[in-house]
Amino acid sequence: MTILAAALLLLPQTAQVPSAAERLDALLEAEWADRLAASPLLASSVGEHAFDHLLPDVSAGAQEQRAERARGFLAELAAIDPEELDVERRVSRSMLRAELLDRVSSHEFREWQTPLNADSGFHTSFARLPESTRLDSELDVQNYFARCRAFPRYMDQQIANMREGVKAGRILPGVVMLGFPAQLRGVLVDAEAHPFVRALDELPETIPAERREALLLEAVSIAAESIVPSYRRFLEFLMEEYVPAGREDLAARSLPSGEEYYGFLVRRYTTLPRTPDEVHAQGLAEVARIRADMEALVESLEFEGSFADFLTFLRSDPRFYARDADELLSRAARICKDVDALLPRYFDLLPRQPYGVEPVPDAIAPKYTSGRYVRGAPGSGRAGTYWVNTYALESRPLYALPALSLHEAVPGHHLQIALTAELEHLPPFRRNSYVTAFGEGWALYTEWLGIEMGIYDDPYEEFGRMTYEMWRAARLVVDTGIHWKGWSRERAIEFLASNTALSIHECTTEVDRYISWPGQALAYKTGELEIRALRAECEERLGVDFDLRAFHDAILGSGALPLAVLRERMETWTP
Repeated sequence: MTILAAALLLLPQTAQVPSAAERLDALLEAEWADRLAASPLLASSVGEHAFDHLLPDVSAGAQEQRAERARGFLAELAAIDPEELDVERRVSRSMLRAELLDRVSSHEFREWQTPLNADSGFHTSFARLPESTRLDSELDVQNYFARCRAFPRYMDQQIANMREGVKAGRILPGVVMLGFPAQLRGVLVDAEAHPFVRALDELPETIPAERREALLLEAVSIAAESIVPSYRRFLEFLMEEYVPAGREDLAARSLPSGEEYYGFLVRRYTTLPRTPDEVHAQGLAEVARIRADMEALVESLEFEGSFADFLTFLRSDPRFYARDADELLSRAARICKDVDALLPRYFDLLPRQPYGVEPVPDAIAPKYTSGRYVRGAPGSGRAGTYWVNTYALESRPLYALPALSLHEAVPGHHLQIALTAELEHLPPFRRNSYVTAFGEGWALYTEWLGIEMGIYDDPYEEFGRMTYEMWRAARLVVDTGIHWKGWSRERAIEFLASNTALSIHECTTEVDRYISWPGQALAYKTGELEIRALRAECEERLGVDFDLRAFHDAILGSGALPLAVLRERMETWTP
């Protein structure tokens, strides 16, 4: 019996022949249940707690089984005629098909043999378990302990996969792995002080005091016997086997089936039928356009010196940098609250879930990007979080903070992701899907929207916005330059440094990110250009009937969509 057939047995028996809509709904439900069972960490993060005691099976055999189930779902999906579905279900069918095809391709390219990049991976994700886990009852604590006890098996599977990747040549370039020991510093501490133990410091009063004390002792034992030894074993593997075997060639094109793989990544992250050469050319055109705008702004400031001199001035003048981490975080929080007050002028739909502002964890900050959004978990008591990197304050300019805050918090990632999670008319997989070109494109669009919102207080903050836009345009050039045209790391860093006001530290960490995560950086500018183009077309088509709040709600109201699907919807949109 197929998975779909089993799901159809759950339908009311009054219907003799299930309609296409009923068959699709049953398939969506069956695939989502299968996805959660295979990915218990995902299940917990979206508020489904039946698997809170488990870690995923990531062995080679489990990877093959998951791909085979995806092929089965694809076959059943193909038997459902999209012409018999309403508009929203056609979108769901199309999106699920794209996700399943991506899952199969990912398996065939053996992506699971490289489960990390320059700044993060499975090891840093698991390290965040203490802060992302609900501990409201003793059952929650026991589930948490079960996961911790399963960590050695999970770690051994990941190491085995990475060893197979090394044998096949699927390994990161050695130059981007120098920061790995620093990433593990926070989890290689004494058991009593370990973050996995300290998570129990504030257990609820509903758990008796003697039980809280016993649970704390148990946590110390688990950290000493399971967590710390596993991370030590991983560090030993990294330094003795993995890092020494790192590739010299940076390009994804040099991997097994590399040309096909990078072409797949370009299509995955742009959600458009683009070639690497087309993306590279578009990037060069955008860099030239933005560079002209930046030079015009510098000229308006009557700065005495060249464009390079102006960048040096921005990177070195103390007035543009926070004196301490608290100042940087306070400035970010103030910007976010100022934007919060303006949101009703630009949006009717707003999410209920709040967000906070916190520093990037110390363990990963040295090789981490300047900021990132971490989504909240329904039912966990954890809000969304805007992470601000307070490491190396001399590389975190205040003039770039408004654009960063718009992007990562509101109206960028938090507004879009939290709102999508609350769209109850969508099936669960769509409420929890993240289409990178849409999500990152939207966040970059909101940096530009900040001009209309009056967020940039002076020409330096406007230049900061421009440098962020240039940064994303340069990504189109640098990513394809490295992975398709054979650029060196030094050439990529120099291209970023000479065209943006990013610090040299940021230019370096960003390039290492692109080297180790090919294709992902292409999503931002691609998505932003499409959303801005759609807005311009709607403004021209509708004239005085164009309503900006309604436009934003239409863009966000169906969740994250592939760009081609978004265009199809918005070309006929009316407020």
